[in-house]
Amino acid sequence: MRRFWKEVTLEQSTFGYAVRLDGRPVKTPTRNELALPTRSLANAVVAEWDAVEKNIDPARMPMTGFANAAIDRVGPDREAFAAAIAAYGETDLMCYRAAQGEALAERQAEIWDPWLNWARGRYDVSFVIVEGIIHKPQPEGTLEKLRAAVAARGTFELAAMAKLAHLSGSLIATLAVVEHVGTAKDIWNAACLDELWQEELWGADYWAQKNRSDRESEFLQAVQFLDLLGPTT
Repeated sequence: MRRFWKEVTLEQSTFGYAVRLDGRPVKTPTRNELALPTRSLANAVVAEWDAVEKNIDPARMPMTGFANAAIDRVGPDREAFAAAIAAYGETDLMCYRAAQGEALAERQAEIWDPWLNWARGRYDVSFVIVEGIIHKPQPEGTLEKLRAAVAARGTFELAAMAKLAHLSGSLIATLAVVEHVGTAKDIWNAACLDELWQEELWGADYWAQKNRSDRESEFLQAVQFLDLLGPTT
């Protein structure tokens, strides 16, 4: 779609800060009103629409994309969406390790154990650490508490958390981002530990690095979206 509007503004509505193009409401893909819960997020979405020069490029409008997902996909079935995110806790990346005694296992313990220890204390849970890739179930009590932690999050938070969990393969990493534990960069590097280890051993591959860089950009966009859900300014 080509740009047809001259001015992008905000208007208070029932659902928050609604985006207007020349006074007309912006609609999501399923024709809901594009309304944001915080002024900070609303301003970021306005900036994306205002930056359109000729044609709309969704790749250049990530905050709008997350908002659309929250309104169109999460909102209508919030419980199922939260359950899908929580399911990453059943096979969390940080619980699957190389064989004990291997150098990689030592690196995994060094990088991942502090995150697991944080989760143990924060949510009063325990984890089964698995050698290899064969699935072993986590304690049901742990899964119940992690499900509750996810379910307690808001609709817009869940939209970003889905992306974080998908990209990292780790519910613990996702919850650490939401809880503002450590930096997003450190959490992302922890999620990419195995890839970075392989590069140390065998050298870097251009396409693998580009793929990781692209995924990191998406990860940081999701983090930015969560940050914009903070207190209004």
